[in-house]
Amino acid sequence: MCAPEELTYRLEPLAKLHDRDGFHCGAASLDLYLKTQASQDLRRKANAVFILAQQDAPSRIVGYFTLCATGLAPGSIPDAARKHLPRYPMVSATLLGRLAVATEFQGRGVGGILLAKALEKAYESAAHVGSSMVVVDAIDERAAKFYAAHGFLPLPESMRLVLPMHTIAALIHP
Repeated sequence: MCAPEELTYRLEPLAKLHDRDGFHCGAASLDLYLKTQASQDLRRKANAVFILAQQDAPSRIVGYFTLCATGLAPGSIPDAARKHLPRYPMVSATLLGRLAVATEFQGRGVGGILLAKALEKAYESAAHVGSSMVVVDAIDERAAKFYAAHGFLPLPESMRLVLPMHTIAALIHP
């Protein structure tokens, strides 16, 4: 079921109509990526880039996230996340590479909406491509706490966190 706030937004792939220059989240690297690199990544199929826009302002970017395939060495994965993994030299995963919310929408639950949408997309794609978990590389301690608060497990001595696909399944299909 959608939250009332969620109904005022729509998620869609990044397109030419979206105003990348008007997006500012407070992290220069995330702003710069959207303005200069995101379109190239889409063309090259290096990342899927999704934006959240308001229903009544479809060109204005409220937030965005990127997804791509990645792999992890099984030894780096916490025991709590390793239970449902195949015994392969590399574990297939989906990288949630970037997640950003425009400054004027921060503190309004948009980050949680974006994360939920990203996890839904990752779960859907896992049925077609194969992925045992979602991986994030937190940009800072604040971001790491955000992901941990949403159930992500930290990898040792890094800003990388993981959320097993079986946990995501339980969130999506309670």
